[in-house]
Amino acid sequence: MNARLFSFLGGDTGPWRVTRSSAIVGKPLGAVARVDVVSGAVAANAAGWSLRGITSNERYVLREEKNELLSKQQGLGRAEATCAALIPLRKNAAWWALTQDERRAIFEAQSHHTQIGMRYLPAIARKLHHCRDLSEDEPFDFLTWFEFAPAHEPAFDQLLAALRATREWQYVEREVDLRLVRES
Repeated sequence: MNARLFSFLGGDTGPWRVTRSSAIVGKPLGAVARVDVVSGAVAANAAGWSLRGITSNERYVLREEKNELLSKQQGLGRAEATCAALIPLRKNAAWWALTQDERRAIFEAQSHHTQIGMRYLPAIARKLHHCRDLSEDEPFDFLTWFEFAPAHEPAFDQLLAALRATREWQYVEREVDLRLVRES
């Protein structure tokens, strides 16, 4: 089993109840009632959709930024973090035609992606999953999973608004915003 591979299953079962699903750019995902996050590969989900992503090394961050992230970032699964968001995102061909250093310049030097995120730590925890590393045929390039307490949802909305206003988001061709609440 690959401990870095995760499957996000939208359907009728799972601990996370979908409270809202919005297509920000491009096509929406099919409507589902619940989401389950499973470590490893799973068979296709007949009841809805399934998305796959793999965790990887941090990209576009410098050592100082990584150290700061590690010192502030909380883990997933905190008892008080009963709200979540799954943000699947696909960037356009122009983004992928750039070199690594050109993407870093847009990501951080121009858009300040990491600096924006730091303002919302430790309240909002996140884990990034790379889909493009599995196949360029995946429907998304990235799946970002966020968890936070209900009191921090306004801050999470501010985080998304700040990121979506950056130059980096000019390269986004598909983005879906799923909001969830954990239930037993």
